[in-house]
Amino acid sequence: MTPMPWRAALALALAAAVSLGLSRFSYALLLPPMRADLGWSYLLAGAMNTLNAVGYLAGALAMPMLLRRFDARAAMLAGGAGAALLLAAHGLVRSDAALAGLRMLTGAASAASFVGGGVLAARLAGQAGARAGLVLGLYYGGVGLGIVASALSLPPLAWPQGWWALGGLAALATALTAAGTRKLVAPPMPGAARAPVPLRAFAFGLAGYAMFGLGYIGYMTFVITLLSEQGWSTVALSGFYVLLGLGVMASPWLWAGLLQRHRGGVPLAVLNALLAVATAVPVLASHPLAVLGSGLLFGCVFLSLVASTTALVRHNLPADAWPAGIAAFTTVFAAGQIVGPSLVGHVADGAGGLARGFVLSAALLAAGALLALGQRPLR
Repeated sequence: MTPMPWRAALALALAAAVSLGLSRFSYALLLPPMRADLGWSYLLAGAMNTLNAVGYLAGALAMPMLLRRFDARAAMLAGGAGAALLLAAHGLVRSDAALAGLRMLTGAASAASFVGGGVLAARLAGQAGARAGLVLGLYYGGVGLGIVASALSLPPLAWPQGWWALGGLAALATALTAAGTRKLVAPPMPGAARAPVPLRAFAFGLAGYAMFGLGYIGYMTFVITLLSEQGWSTVALSGFYVLLGLGVMASPWLWAGLLQRHRGGVPLAVLNALLAVATAVPVLASHPLAVLGSGLLFGCVFLSLVASTTALVRHNLPADAWPAGIAAFTTVFAAGQIVGPSLVGHVADGAGGLARGFVLSAALLAAGALLALGQRPLR
């Protein structure tokens, strides 16, 4: 059996921690003090994460061109270093426009880090033999590591100090990634020819995935704010987010069998339905154990929903059509993720507050589950 490249795999997991755990999902922890200090509406608070998603989409769309000119490791490390600087810069400004620009630029930098790291993780998995799945699981589970790290370091800190702490964590993680991946290379490659994808045949899957993008991001943007408004202490909020992050770390292994067994939309439907339940719980049940269960369930599911569409493409298309198929799903997800935070924020500014916004998110996820059930395997 090929030896497991533990050091390199763990170093790449730290890159994923920076890309999404620290650069995107930590925002939820700092939103309550920022909103109170800056007088933000829920709409403006959601728009900040919308802009982060816009930057991420722009960065992800630019990466194929960049990877034809630059080594994937260089792109990953440049993105991680840029994200560290940009996160720290959040704590130096108070202007809404400046913060909006920083959120967008951070999204673009995190895309470079995550996509570059993903290319290296795929290469490393190819060298790991029977343990290829473990390498990829460690990489995507790194997002949960970033969530846990932010939860443990931020609650005692008010903003803007919290952003400085995030910048320091991202810089340290990127330095460790650089040290642990020195032997990994993914040199620039010319673009390969891509086969066309029958998008109409994936209509139900694409629609279900778009609903996921719309629905999940409202929870990840506002759940800490909601619980803070319900009177949770900073220690309890930290524990909630740690539990969610641990669920993310476990998720790549929890659903592997489900993704492997089904060629149609069943995995996408099941995972969307579970997310709908997890999203509704904080506004329907007040018992702390129920809410903690919501966080754990959400963490255990949402990242695997991304993997479910990759599995759907791999099961139903020839290999030369995989890039175009994954790109189609990524595009509709990104569109939903861009609209979602502002939509939930707009609804939350009306009667019913955040509770009404969470009900909307749960309804969108439930709709996504129903749509995904219509996705049949391609012949």
